[in-house]
Amino acid sequence: MVKSNNKFYFGKKVLLTGHTGFKGSWMCQLLLMAGAEVTGYALEAPTQPSLFDICGIGAQMNSVVGDIRDLEHMKKVFADAQPEIVIHMAAQPIVRESYKEPVYTYETNVMGTVNVLECVRCTPSVKSFLNVTTDKVYLNREWEWGYRENEELNGYDPYSNSKSCSELVTGSYKNSFFSGSGVAISTARAGNVIGGGDFAADRIIPDCIRAAKKKQDIIVRNPASTRPYEHVLEPIAAYLMIAKAQYEDAGYAGSYNVGPDETDCWTTGDLVTLFCKKWNEMSGDSIKWVNQYDGGPHEANFLKLDCSKLKRTLGWHPRWNVETAMEKIIEWSLVYFDNGDIPECMSRQIREFFAPNYVNI
Repeated sequence: MVKSNNKFYFGKKVLLTGHTGFKGSWMCQLLLMAGAEVTGYALEAPTQPSLFDICGIGAQMNSVVGDIRDLEHMKKVFADAQPEIVIHMAAQPIVRESYKEPVYTYETNVMGTVNVLECVRCTPSVKSFLNVTTDKVYLNREWEWGYRENEELNGYDPYSNSKSCSELVTGSYKNSFFSGSGVAISTARAGNVIGGGDFAADRIIPDCIRAAKKKQDIIVRNPASTRPYEHVLEPIAAYLMIAKAQYEDAGYAGSYNVGPDETDCWTTGDLVTLFCKKWNEMSGDSIKWVNQYDGGPHEANFLKLDCSKLKRTLGWHPRWNVETAMEKIIEWSLVYFDNGDIPECMSRQIREFFAPNYVNI
């Protein structure tokens, strides 16, 4: 799959929204390694420090600073770039922030999606569009089995609900404007993504790394919550697979869950225990975590995905389990704290992830 992606994306014009974020930076690095012509449209990097700045990929692509709520500006960027493939990743992605800024969250995640789809509708060069949402789009019934793509969409908190709305907007545009148009449209619902270079607030792995760097205890707010955790390269590889498949055959367009196998649905407490074990082994430190529930806003306790459709339809399968992913995160972090070569570290991890198929890039 990845070897063919390498050939497929060479010379392809790809427009990516949200390229300055954590996942967007890894996506840009991979696309550039594959030889794609990449245009990014996003706000300035959302964190300081930021992976986008650290890895220096802005100079290797057409990086445009813009707000997806600004339809006219985005239309101009589309017209200039004439993309063949559009991957929409820009969002307000933090649950706790959505409680603080619900209007901004809905404006960005719902109307931002409307604007991106409108740009796709007005750009004849586009053949493949993928809207990246989240596993939290589903009405969470706290049951034991994974959610499938035909389950009810109704996220609880403003972030999750706005992403449910983004899914509905995509479906409406698909039915209203793109039937028989030659533009293939899909959505991808990914689980909790972890990886080197995530500096976001209110995310468990960045919180762990910040505490470990300071040799402080790691504060865990909700150790019993269960989530499907996957290394950032897992969903990115799946997104590129979906975009490629529907570009070549529109019959593959649809909605896809992208998550780890059931064995990689971990409680937050177990995940942080693993982090402490790996960090102490690889760094020589001795850190631990403490349970400190803070009575914060509602977050789901149990959520996992059934990814049978993606596996059956496109032959996708996870490559790195959570233990391997944690080793790669700590490896990246130690290189960063040592002022090492981050672009080289990222490129090496990408090649390792896709080995033995992703060669000579």
